[in-house]
Amino acid sequence: MRAKSRIIELLSKDGLTFPKLDNLFSFINKTYSIDLNEIKSDFNSLLNEGKIFEVRKGRYITIPSKNYYSATFIGNSKGFGFCQIDGMEEDIFIPANMTNGAIDGDKVIFKLDKSTAEAQEGMIAKIFKPVKMIAGCVEKIGPTYFLEPDNNRIPFKIKLNRSKIGIAKDDKVVVNLIRKNGVFSGDIIEHLGKSDDVLACELAIIRDHQLYEIFPDDVENQAQAIPQKISDKQRKGRSDYTNKIIFTIDGEDAKDLDDAVSIERTSSGGYLLGVYIADVGEYVKYDSPLDREAFNRGTSVYFPTNVLPMLPKQLSNGICSLNENEERLTLSVLIELDKDGVVKSHKIEESIIKSVARLNYTNVYKVLCGEKADEKTEKVKDQLLLMNELSRILEKKEIASGSLDFEIPEVQFIFDKDGRAVDFAKRERNDAHRLIENFMILANKVVAKEFYDKDIPFVYRVHLAPKKEKVENVIEYLKGLGVKTPSIPQQITPKFYQELLASVEDLELSETINKVILRSMQKAIYQNQCLGHFGLALDYYCHFTSPIRRYPDLTIHRIIKESLHKKIEGQRISELETFTFEASAQSSLTEKNADKCEREVDDLWKAYLMRDRVGEEFVGLVGSVTNFGVFVELENTVEGMIKIEDLDDNFLLFERQLKLKGQRMSFSVGDKIKVRLTSANIYTRKIDFEYIEHIKQQSLTKH
Repeated sequence: MRAKSRIIELLSKDGLTFPKLDNLFSFINKTYSIDLNEIKSDFNSLLNEGKIFEVRKGRYITIPSKNYYSATFIGNSKGFGFCQIDGMEEDIFIPANMTNGAIDGDKVIFKLDKSTAEAQEGMIAKIFKPVKMIAGCVEKIGPTYFLEPDNNRIPFKIKLNRSKIGIAKDDKVVVNLIRKNGVFSGDIIEHLGKSDDVLACELAIIRDHQLYEIFPDDVENQAQAIPQKISDKQRKGRSDYTNKIIFTIDGEDAKDLDDAVSIERTSSGGYLLGVYIADVGEYVKYDSPLDREAFNRGTSVYFPTNVLPMLPKQLSNGICSLNENEERLTLSVLIELDKDGVVKSHKIEESIIKSVARLNYTNVYKVLCGEKADEKTEKVKDQLLLMNELSRILEKKEIASGSLDFEIPEVQFIFDKDGRAVDFAKRERNDAHRLIENFMILANKVVAKEFYDKDIPFVYRVHLAPKKEKVENVIEYLKGLGVKTPSIPQQITPKFYQELLASVEDLELSETINKVILRSMQKAIYQNQCLGHFGLALDYYCHFTSPIRRYPDLTIHRIIKESLHKKIEGQRISELETFTFEASAQSSLTEKNADKCEREVDDLWKAYLMRDRVGEEFVGLVGSVTNFGVFVELENTVEGMIKIEDLDDNFLLFERQLKLKGQRMSFSVGDKIKVRLTSANIYTRKIDFEYIEHIKQQSLTKH
């Protein structure tokens, strides 16, 4: 890592030229005393990561620079595609003859080629990380087998090479993509089942996102070698809290328990809150096989039927999981607050704990409601009630500062013993969930503030303010509903968004409006710059509380540990600046990929469950409108489309008003309508409705 920052630094200087790579390597070696093998290895890593690019023979540049950028190629079934530049509103159009063989999902370097009044165009200069796995359905044309990719943005069939794996038409398989002189073929590496098997379809989605359950051998070997008990050496220098009343609160099916809590009443009537997070950094050392794999995965990915963990189960469910009655290493944050919830002091330290109970949200909520819970939850009833008291104080403070809570429902599936969904509904979120959320937010805020003040390189969770144009669209939509809205301020603030949410909270369609308002906001990302979190109305925020399942948390855990041991100085600061930048960018990408994969798998199971209900009628709300149809949301979270060609009318789309207006009928976001289910396809994950009629809503203020 030391060489990476030096290479980037030198190649960023326009006036500096090295006629041969060996000259560059030699210069870094002699000037900074870095081993030549390390320099060459880091140089190749930068090339493979798309951080540097050979713009012409012997001439290397950093990316981005000189109109060259890195991006994920977004393909199209017609052969052209798009690339996206962070901070740029419009995607860059890549004509079909300028893709250089790139397909959807490839990581590419592209050159911004020309700009017109309408759009910007570019060309693909290099594919630095090609898509390797593609899932699809087997087709047979004559004697030859082909793969029809599930990803409809790949505009061609892929010839299948001979394989020892037996295949037949309509099989669902995964291939390793072979590219040679612009010709694509595929080696079959996995047979998933038949195309009408929902479990095979689920696995195909996972593979198309380049995700997998199995860890490489060197990673498994390292994980297997990690002792499942704490050693005497690891105990040295740590605070021992094994006799303290500390417990975990999680979902009933959770296995990777990475946070625990404790609470005490202080002598002044305030609170001493303890947040204890699994010390994953003690076991996953930088640049080890485990670390490299965790960096590549970036996050654990959660599906209705299973979890793809960031770390092997020996860690995620074993020595790093804060299991009941097991001694575990933690990074603890002890926070003293006064009776009004104001932080008076805090301490971050390495510690050892032993959780006295593995609690779940269901039983904790019973205690908070004054109902009888199971025995071990009842034993810590006093602590839970005190925690709830503090949680409500913190929540009031958060709301007063402008923190936003959209209450958008998530789906929860119910499965049978064979792993197939039998029902689904909205996932419950109650005071037990909020309690843990509020404590984790507080810990994240405290940690971020301390390391910002120390001016140590760090990874922050950044959520920027919405763009004014998006806010104007929301206001125009709300005015169309007859909602009285606040004036748009010069600077968009969380308080303003609170006013927006408050103006619609009593409306019958408030949930739909909340989604419209949420869509106007930017996505939260990871950065090594502290730029604040708009949604939480915080100036300082990071992700510290889930190092088992998120790489940013693991990254800052190791930085915190180095800081506690006073190892961050001199050259180390420069190294951490480089690494926190890399970790932030990679983690943002992997999070985006994981979120998309999770949504697609949820859509698959929804389609599977709705297949037997074709012909039934439902009442739903218009969730969005497009120039090709109307999307309708049902109470059970299912979303389907009424195709515009199935509506006997001519329509015009009014984007700002979120309205599709015809000569005889119109559809606006929030309209209540009756529909009939006409199809639910597990292959495409699409659900189609037939329009029946509009349902008159009693009034805007009827909740």
